[in-house]
Amino acid sequence: MTFSVVIPARYGSSRLPGKPLLDIAGKPMVQRVWEQANRSAAGRVIVATDDARIETAARAFGAEVVMTSAAHPSGTDRLQEVARILRLADDEIVVNVQGDEPLIPPAVIDQVASNLRACHQADIATLCEPITTLADLHNPNVVKVVANTHQHALYFSRAPVPWPRDAFAQAEPVLPQGNAWMRHIGVYAYRTAFLHQFVQWPVAPIEQLEQLEQLRALFNGIGIHVEPACDFVPPGVDTEADLALVRAHLLQGQS
Repeated sequence: MTFSVVIPARYGSSRLPGKPLLDIAGKPMVQRVWEQANRSAAGRVIVATDDARIETAARAFGAEVVMTSAAHPSGTDRLQEVARILRLADDEIVVNVQGDEPLIPPAVIDQVASNLRACHQADIATLCEPITTLADLHNPNVVKVVANTHQHALYFSRAPVPWPRDAFAQAEPVLPQGNAWMRHIGVYAYRTAFLHQFVQWPVAPIEQLEQLEQLRALFNGIGIHVEPACDFVPPGVDTEADLALVRAHLLQGQS
């Protein structure tokens, strides 16, 4: 199975400026992500950036780099530009691996690519994992996904969906037993033809409300395959605290 991985890496970050170049156990973060992606079955791993400093660092450790516009409103737009510049075939599968996930398991990269290859009714594949606490269910930063029996997404939301009416009507709300609540994991595989469609659509009303770009695809009738991740996907690096945890984890593994 042939597919490409694109790692969007922007220098600007409100919480961690220069995030892709932050040192993690002797290597810049983007290199850690690139190395994990290269352990997958991808035939090609590309760093997509709008910053010359990231380009220089990535080329120094051997990465293929594509320079992209600094004006993209979303990561999907950046992927589309890469696909256009490289003239990828319409049926080529492209996996988006965020540049702030230095611990992403290679197996889940292969999983989304394989799932999309096998599912002809979808143009996107992504992953999920069970939600096991009330705190996560109510946390708007934990995106929930509801899928049908064919493993196609029905909706993504920051709200608690589905809403457990009876359990939440109790004096002390509880999370019922079962696996009805799933957290979306933001690893995506796309067909290149879809990327070219996506950038031509206006922002969807539900996308603007929830601030979730995958809702633009659902709004336009695109199938999104969803499956529980085959391996635990550690959280990405968004804060100094996240960075400290990843550094400690990798340094411990080297000792």
